[in-house]
Amino acid sequence: MNITVADLQRGQKGIIVEFSSTMLPIKLLELGCLPGNIVELVQVAPLNDPIYINVNGSHIAIRREMALKIDLNLILDTDIE
Repeated sequence: MNITVADLQRGQKGIIVEFSSTMLPIKLLELGCLPGNIVELVQVAPLNDPIYINVNGSHIAIRREMALKIDLNLILDTDIE
């Protein structure tokens, strides 16, 4: 199931598939936002912006606008077993 980081619910995880924009900040790439890495939604601030995620042990706050550009495959609870 393809979704974006902005679509995740608190505690849900997904594997980064691709980016729908070539304008992803280099800092996100340096922190591990690369295809194949797992993203977990930690928390969403009031008014849904920013979004607090965990990628490879790095906790990152990103704008919702940027989260909409990171496509994921959702990891279901049955995928973990």
